[in-house]
Amino acid sequence: MDFLQALSDPTVLPMGWPTGGLGAFLLFLAPIGGGIPIGVLVADHGGVPAWAIISLYLLSDIVLAFAIEPILAVILRLGRRVESVGRVGQVIQRLTHGAGLKQDGKKSALGLIFVSFAVSPTTGRAAAASVGNGFFRGWSLAIIGDMGYFGLLMASTLWLSNVLGNDRLTIVIAFAAAWILPLMMQRMRRRLAAQPA
Repeated sequence: MDFLQALSDPTVLPMGWPTGGLGAFLLFLAPIGGGIPIGVLVADHGGVPAWAIISLYLLSDIVLAFAIEPILAVILRLGRRVESVGRVGQVIQRLTHGAGLKQDGKKSALGLIFVSFAVSPTTGRAAAASVGNGFFRGWSLAIIGDMGYFGLLMASTLWLSNVLGNDRLTIVIAFAAAWILPLMMQRMRRRLAAQPA
């Protein structure tokens, strides 16, 4: 029953879920339902100031980096030995090269930030690894993109909550925006990549 209720109502959290900063941090680590919008509202209703909500999300991204990097390293090693895994790596390399991520300097860094913003920090890190960026630079660019996405979604969520006064409607709208915004960014990225330098 709790599972079905959580699917039909994104504002429902499991019984005993912590509130305030801890509850938000756990949501940022393992999103349930609306993920970011719910985490932002849980923190906001718990009296956590905006700067601290941003800090909690940044901390969750850093935890993600240290949790995902060993998995990424195993996949990269497997790619050298297992042909099907290697083919996936080659596809990622072709896509990143075609999007201009192999170029040097600011254009490549901006491209990696866009990938993270539009898709996910893990995808941004994988793209960064495919063009030769190490742990620190790769995750830094991925986290910058993800923090931009989070900042936009957090501001929208808090504004909608204030205007609408209805958390359920706020989360539904913010969740829809979380799907639409990356698609718009991907289209913008394709247009920028298609323009001559």
